[in-house]
Amino acid sequence: MTELLAPAGNMEALKAAISNGCDAIYLGLQKFGARAYSSNFDLESLKEAVTYAHLRNVKIYVTMNTIVFESEIEEMKEQMHELNEIGVDGIIVQDLAAFDYMVKNFLDMEAHCSTQMGIDDLDGTLLFKELGAKRVVLSREAPIEKVKEIKRIAEIPIEIFVHGALCVSYSGNCLMSGLIGYRSGNRGRCVGSCRKEYELIDRATDTSLGKNYILSTKDLNTIEHINELKEIDSLKIEGRMKEPAYVANVVSKYRMALDQKITTEDKKNLNKTFNRTFTKGYLFHEDQRDITNILRPNNFGYEVGRIGKIVKDKVEITLTRTLNQNDIIRISHNNEDINLTVVKLYDKNGNLINKAENVCYIKIKEKVSKGDLVYITKDYFYYKALESSLEKEFRRFNLDITVYAYPDSKLIIDGSGLGFHYLYESEDILGEAINNPTTKEQVIKQFSRLNDTIFELNHVNFEECNAFIPVKLLNAARREIVQGLYDLQLNSQKKRTKALEAKEKISFPPKKPYLTAVVTTQEQYNACMSCGIKEIYFENVVRRNQNDYKEKEGQLLIGGYGGIYHYRKTNPFVTDYSLNVVNSASCFELYRLGAKRVTLSYELNKRQMEDLVNAYYEENGGYPALEMIVYGKAPLMFTKYCPLKKMNQCGTCKTKSYELKDEHGTFPVITHDDCTTTILNGKTLNLLDELPSIKGIEAFRLNFTVESKEQVVKTIHKALSKLNGRVDEAAFHKETDTRGHFNKEIL
Repeated sequence: MTELLAPAGNMEALKAAISNGCDAIYLGLQKFGARAYSSNFDLESLKEAVTYAHLRNVKIYVTMNTIVFESEIEEMKEQMHELNEIGVDGIIVQDLAAFDYMVKNFLDMEAHCSTQMGIDDLDGTLLFKELGAKRVVLSREAPIEKVKEIKRIAEIPIEIFVHGALCVSYSGNCLMSGLIGYRSGNRGRCVGSCRKEYELIDRATDTSLGKNYILSTKDLNTIEHINELKEIDSLKIEGRMKEPAYVANVVSKYRMALDQKITTEDKKNLNKTFNRTFTKGYLFHEDQRDITNILRPNNFGYEVGRIGKIVKDKVEITLTRTLNQNDIIRISHNNEDINLTVVKLYDKNGNLINKAENVCYIKIKEKVSKGDLVYITKDYFYYKALESSLEKEFRRFNLDITVYAYPDSKLIIDGSGLGFHYLYESEDILGEAINNPTTKEQVIKQFSRLNDTIFELNHVNFEECNAFIPVKLLNAARREIVQGLYDLQLNSQKKRTKALEAKEKISFPPKKPYLTAVVTTQEQYNACMSCGIKEIYFENVVRRNQNDYKEKEGQLLIGGYGGIYHYRKTNPFVTDYSLNVVNSASCFELYRLGAKRVTLSYELNKRQMEDLVNAYYEENGGYPALEMIVYGKAPLMFTKYCPLKKMNQCGTCKTKSYELKDEHGTFPVITHDDCTTTILNGKTLNLLDELPSIKGIEAFRLNFTVESKEQVVKTIHKALSKLNGRVDEAAFHKETDTRGHFNKEIL
């Protein structure tokens, strides 16, 4: 059976999801969940949530899908044990250390691989199945045919996103918010850099090709493809920061669709709560030009009419759909929005009305023009209907009872529900009825009063034996049976842990630090060779989410888990920054998988890096083999989407270069042969002055992207001089800027 998985940012949203038919909920606590700005749950409210959900046969998965710094490892472990005691069904993780601790310590809580791990292929899925995952959440970029193939071959439960907000970048591979705004998306604090306006600039001519919301994606909506989606194990709705009414609306429509009870009007009603207009996404092969909505980054609403004429102090709206008093509308005027609540609505004679279906009039101070489009962003009555559904019981469970009532005996009732039996026995002895023995109808009447429970009365077995059962006793029996079945259901949740096994130790002898380099052109490669760089990553790079694996020779730089699985038995390899390694346990697991060195995340600062090295040494009695990027334009975003195609420049990347520009700076756009795109930081990371003070690093990497041959040579000479302790050249630093988190705290 396909699971409908709903988001909950708070208890009200959780109840909204359950009352509208979800099978499972995912939610976060105050720490380690990738939605730090959501209300989230604490341990007490989580207990309430688990109780409420489990009584209704709804599962609870907790998101712990941020990267975890060394100083947080013990707190992470403690939280997992608390979740196990509470009885949650699974934990969604990104960090390899969190994943490893999950699978090695808990028997009943499932480890789910977050979409932020970047798994979008069979190889990555098979790796985590081997490591103990119970579910893999695939990247949003994976097409449905591939999803089905992975499910069929890997034989592990697969989860995919089917509705809600989309990241323009591959999830977990966006550093834009973290490196520019110091609020890391991998820490749950994304500021939504992709929702800003950017200007696309032709770098050769310095001309603008337009300014708009070029990186702002539409919202995913796949309800038209529900029959294909039924083949997938879990269908996930995005929205932990959305209001309960949104959750109720979307969950109810996908529930209807899964149950084949949905109408065309029901599908249209998905746009009556927050949406940025809709796309069927990469899942169903949307044209890249239709993935984004360059006009606006926030709630679009739905069109309801146009401005007709302006009559004195009022404007006329010609309607295509009903407009009600108290609706909130948006008027689009000259690409600017006018938002207002319809407090008063008039007919053509100036009379106040409650609703209009063809033409209406409103008073407005702002300037508008004939033909301006009018949208409803909040349908007052529709929201009222959604709010009324928030705590209803979507389904009730059968309660069967067998009543044994005989004079001069105790009342005994066998209650059956939720797969359990509860035997009620009264303290008092029943008397013989003189005139009116209790009838089956009277028992049914008292036991039918279940509206404040999750039950409905089903079968009642009762032979009338001339006994009198007081109504008060029947009511007490009903309450005790209900509570008894509740307790049996909740106490059935297993909370077992595994016996810890002895852990091997892996360490590496310390080496004199040396340089490595990543290059993007043959000219850069030749320059590195001429300067004596022995380890150069060029054609031996296997990017994250690049799963067209070809036979390669020699040592590889691998950025994704699928690449590790594919090449680990044939090629020595170094793991890249895109695995988001920020702690010693993740390093250990990658060495265990065969990594020769591990490249640390851009998101580590100096103190956190020292913590990692010290913790690794303490645990393993030796040093880790680490690589660190110390120079280059950091890749802020890697995306399947091409902004050039959106701006009708498809193919021109072969001969031209482009950049995005905002009020703070510029961001070079690098396109790849497979039409994926990397957006670089316009400022250059330069930690060369820091090299003498950085301890525990084996290889310092220089990343070359847009640099000329001369710049490459100059940078290498400078890096070598720092490694050898020579004095720096001040002129070099006029061209670079220390950026990133190296000397800053992660927020």
